[in-house]
Amino acid sequence: MVSTGPIIVAGAGSIGCFVGGMLANAGHRVGLFARARVIADIESHDLRLTSWDGLDVRVSAGQLMLAEEASIFADAAIVLVTVKSADTAAIADELARHAPSDAIVVSLQNGVSNVAVLRERLAGRAVLGGMVPFNVMTLGDGRFHRATSGDIAVEPDQAGTAARLLVPGLSVHATANMQGVQWGKLLLNLNNALNALSGLPLRAQLAQRAWRLLLADQVAEALRVMRAERIAPVALAAVPPGLMPYVLRLPDALFQIVAARSLKIDAMARSSMWEDLQRGRRTEIDYLQGAIVGLAERHRLEVPLTRRIVTLIAAAERGGKGSPGLTPGQVRG
Repeated sequence: MVSTGPIIVAGAGSIGCFVGGMLANAGHRVGLFARARVIADIESHDLRLTSWDGLDVRVSAGQLMLAEEASIFADAAIVLVTVKSADTAAIADELARHAPSDAIVVSLQNGVSNVAVLRERLAGRAVLGGMVPFNVMTLGDGRFHRATSGDIAVEPDQAGTAARLLVPGLSVHATANMQGVQWGKLLLNLNNALNALSGLPLRAQLAQRAWRLLLADQVAEALRVMRAERIAPVALAAVPPGLMPYVLRLPDALFQIVAARSLKIDAMARSSMWEDLQRGRRTEIDYLQGAIVGLAERHRLEVPLTRRIVTLIAAAERGGKGSPGLTPGQVRG
C-alpha cells in the first residue's frame, strides 16, 4: 500500500526549495526541513520559483510545512534528500530516528557515494538514487531560479515514485542505470569548480575555449580512471561521455552550435560551488573531483589537473573571500 503522507525535503536549500516548491504548486502536501534563515525568508516573502524558460510561480508560505526540527519527518511518505554530501550520514541518522519505516527516501544529491551511505544507515528501508541535472540559484527574498535545463532521474520502484514526483514544470523519469547516470552527472559537475574559480557566469565561462580546455582535460582524466574501474557513465546530453573532451576542445563558434542543441543556460547561471564560496560554505569538491582522485589512487593513475583544482578550491575555502577570480592560466599553473 502506498503511503498518503506528505513529501518532505530533507535539507531545503536551492535544489530542495525549487523541487519542493514545484511539488507544492502542483497540489502535493510538502514540508521543508531547512535552516532558520531559509524558513524566515520564505515566511517573509513566500516561495517564488522562476526558470530560464519563463516559469514564474509563487507558493505561499501557508502552503508549506516549514520546520527546523526533525520531527517534521514523522508521517512522511517520501523524503527527498538534498543536503550537501558531507551531511548525508547526519541526515540519515535523523531519518532513522524520526521517519516512518515505510517512507521512501530519494537522494537528489551531487556525487556518487550518497546512496550507499543512506542505505548503510537506513538498512531495510527503501532508498532510491536520483539525479538532478539542472542548476538552481538562490536569489534572495524567497526566490529560487532554475538556470539550466534537464530532467530529474530516479531509480524505478514498485511504488512508482518517479511518476508520483512528476508534475507540470518538473519532469521526472525512472532510470534503471542510476550508477551510470550519476557518473555521467559527475563528469558535467567537474565544471562546478572551474566556474567557482573563474567567478564568471556559466554561459560566459563555457563560451571561452581556454576554460573549456581545462574542463576537457579534467574529463579526460576522469574517463581514464572510470575505465580502470569499469564504470560506464551515461550521456546526459547529446554528446556521449567519450566524445566530451573532443567537443569541448572545438573552436568557440563550432562549440556554440553543438551546445545550443543539448543544454539551455541563462545568462545569470552560476555553479552551486561558486555560490558555496560566495557564502563561505564548505564545497562538495571532495565528492566530485575528490571521487576521481580516489579512483586514481586505487589504480595508481596520475590526474594532475584534477588534483590541482582540488587544491585551488581548498585554498579558496580557507581564504573565505568568495571566488578568487582566476584566469585559465592561473588554474592550470
